[in-house]
Amino acid sequence: MRDPSAASIFVTALVFAVSFALLRLFLLPATRRWFLDHPNQRSLHASPVPRTGGLGVVPGLAMGMLIVGSDVVLVVLSVGLMLLSVLDDWKPLPASWRLLGHLGAAAAFVLICFPRLGWIELTLLAFAVAWMINLYNFMDGADGLAGGMTVIGFCAYAAAAGLAGTTTLALTSLCVAAAAAAFLKFNFPPARMFMGDSGSIPLGFLAAAVGLLGWHDGSWPLWFPLIVFAPFVADASVTLARRVLRRERVWQAHRSHYYQRLVLSGWSHRRLAVGEYGLMLLTGVVSLLALRTPGLVQLLMLGLLGVVYLVLARAIDLRWQAAQHRAPDSP
Repeated sequence: MRDPSAASIFVTALVFAVSFALLRLFLLPATRRWFLDHPNQRSLHASPVPRTGGLGVVPGLAMGMLIVGSDVVLVVLSVGLMLLSVLDDWKPLPASWRLLGHLGAAAAFVLICFPRLGWIELTLLAFAVAWMINLYNFMDGADGLAGGMTVIGFCAYAAAAGLAGTTTLALTSLCVAAAAAAFLKFNFPPARMFMGDSGSIPLGFLAAAVGLLGWHDGSWPLWFPLIVFAPFVADASVTLARRVLRRERVWQAHRSHYYQRLVLSGWSHRRLAVGEYGLMLLTGVVSLLALRTPGLVQLLMLGLLGVVYLVLARAIDLRWQAAQHRAPDSP
């Protein structure tokens, strides 16, 4: 289609419809027993829930990305990461094997898409992509959280790419947002389906990959994707750093993320989702506004956003401490 607006409406609707149909298929009695997510020490749910969301989300977005002419590397690596994660769900793989797969996909992406960069830059970018893959997985632990954040984050990508005139990147982002929106229909609290690693791992990859492609083609500065997805990046990164400082086994499941502590201290999944959506909308709007401002004003806006995060983090810490004081034997 020559009209970008018509193309965006058509592709978005098509991706949503395909993903929605596949997700409905995985909720049928014959298929809903596949890959059940049984509660463990990291979980916030009490009974088994199907974790086949990624099997509906990734094929839908991959189809849309091929239609709009997205880089085939994105499609191939996204589907490859989905298949690796499905294999892990079927027969759990050692953590080292999973990490090797994530690093391999990240390395393949940066080597193919940024061949002119030096080895230091390529190494840093590969580790950044691998970290985003894993932090997205870490943050997929509450009803409606990862799905809604994906919709908001990739809509911000689409808006920025549209303003920059990079139509293919904008349509690629809309494909991801549409597939996640279809999933959110089944995942918003109370969830009937979880995304599973087959969804969170590819979506984490795409959040990093699309962010870097937009930086590389001049659609936005390098800070933009970090700020857009700051609710995920900050929570996962700070939590990991604190666990390292406490000399905990960081590869083991846990419930010490900020969003997990909010639920454990009394927030409902619905309240958490709405609160996180509000925070994600704030970072997305601030990021888009900052794109059009001078450098000094950008620093001021991002600095104020950082203050907001520090205040919120401190408030959650205090709430958690109070909850622990009231119930010292709680998890």
